[in-house]
Amino acid sequence: MDKENIVRWFEQGSVSIPKLLMNHYAELGLNEVEFMTLMHIYVAVEGGNAFPTPAELSSKMSISSTGCMETLRSLIQRGFLTIEQHHDQASMISETYSLKPLWEKLVYFMVKETQHQSVEVQQQNELDLYSIFEKEFGRPLSPFECETLTMWVDQDHHDIVIIKAALREAVMSGKLNFRYIDRILFEWKKNGIKTIEQARSYGRKFRQHQQQSKKAPTIEKETSNTSVPFFNWLEQ
Repeated sequence: MDKENIVRWFEQGSVSIPKLLMNHYAELGLNEVEFMTLMHIYVAVEGGNAFPTPAELSSKMSISSTGCMETLRSLIQRGFLTIEQHHDQASMISETYSLKPLWEKLVYFMVKETQHQSVEVQQQNELDLYSIFEKEFGRPLSPFECETLTMWVDQDHHDIVIIKAALREAVMSGKLNFRYIDRILFEWKKNGIKTIEQARSYGRKFRQHQQQSKKAPTIEKETSNTSVPFFNWLEQ
């Protein structure tokens, strides 16, 4: 094989096509002919030919020059491709293809896809939350309890992980009811508790304080008839 030909092949370089575009061009509304037309324009522009003719494009494809022209017209009308005009110093007007609309559509698709996935994850997390509560309570939740769960997420903006932590705290305290859990969430929010680690630490300190306070009246009986009642912030 001629070494010079091999060198020329390498000198032609390569083209990087976004994998996202390869995987989702059909969802953007492109068929295979339209996709390849855009890719050949991309290659031409990268190679210094900013405005390849339909004949030049069709020579690299399996469609006629007329078919290529119709494809280009459709791509422009549907907002995948634009033709830009440029003025040089000699007041000459030149035209170039721009793939900016294609990339904008791809970015918009990515944003929508991410938002859709986020909504699906949120919905699944909420379903899991209902299941966890019903398992701990040992029964289906009442309409009022379901509404309360929804309110904690949508109105109070409590993270689902924090709601689960408050449920565990209520179980550990032996006070499994929605009023108690709601009070925990209120106190945690008031004290800036936003992570599961902070919630666990706060819960441990609270239970330690509870245990110490329960021992206090016994000592006081030995020294005084007057005892100081323990103030439970969850039962205000």
